[in-house]
Amino acid sequence: MFLKKHGSIDAWCQIAHPNFIKEVPEVSSLFIKSKSSTEYLEKGLTPEQTIELMDKAGVEKLCLNAWYRPGKVIISNDIISEWIEKYPNRFIGIAGVNLLDPFNAVKELERAVNVLGFKGLRVIPWLYNIPPNDKHYYPLYVKCIELDIPFFTQVGHTGPLCPSETGRPIPYIDEIALTFPQLKIVGGHIGYPWTNEMISVSWKHPNVYIDTSAYLPRYYPQELIHYMNTYGQDKVCYGTNFPQLNWKDTMEQVDELGLSDKVKEKFLYKNMAKLLKLENKAKL
Repeated sequence: MFLKKHGSIDAWCQIAHPNFIKEVPEVSSLFIKSKSSTEYLEKGLTPEQTIELMDKAGVEKLCLNAWYRPGKVIISNDIISEWIEKYPNRFIGIAGVNLLDPFNAVKELERAVNVLGFKGLRVIPWLYNIPPNDKHYYPLYVKCIELDIPFFTQVGHTGPLCPSETGRPIPYIDEIALTFPQLKIVGGHIGYPWTNEMISVSWKHPNVYIDTSAYLPRYYPQELIHYMNTYGQDKVCYGTNFPQLNWKDTMEQVDELGLSDKVKEKFLYKNMAKLLKLENKAKL
């Protein structure tokens, strides 16, 4: 079976940490509706337990996201770094910063990449209620370009109980891609219900990509599956938003999408490996 022989890279996931729901209560309703494992959320998972779940599903690497919100650090870059130090071949660091403090945010991003070895930056606009074309982001975009790392952000409606306007692909992603054409942008969570907007922005801009986190493959919009199978096969990446969704279900359902092995390997591994400048070959 293809999925068991080839590894995959999860483009968007979090450490299952017992403090996560307490510190980000807005996501509680999303996790409940998604029937996420309460055991993972309440007790947390060790790196070893996480890898055991990955191995059972055929997942090779995780992009682990730090979590920063206004006035508070939820999962720090240093916590992510501890996991990477233990298992550098399984975990990839995606940095978090305090968006409201641009000067120190840039310094922290530099530290995360140059000292801790992180491969990208993620900012979630709904946590700040500030869209991605706001001036607070601009120093970070320039630094991402200088460091040659991708910028990950949420697109689409906000599943947590917060306003959704900041997730519009048009005008926000379109505008920053025009202003910063060198910036590699990964729009997480498909962009639903503005999926066609996200597809059009990804097609329009060479450095704009989509990841499928937060949606089970059986619920991917048909227009996204068509894009993955045809002219967008180099622009869409697998993601889960773990622990919202689990790897076993998502990986099994990818096999039901009717993708060719070539497209499937790009989706599961090669597209993200290229973005992160990893060895562009799945584990056989």
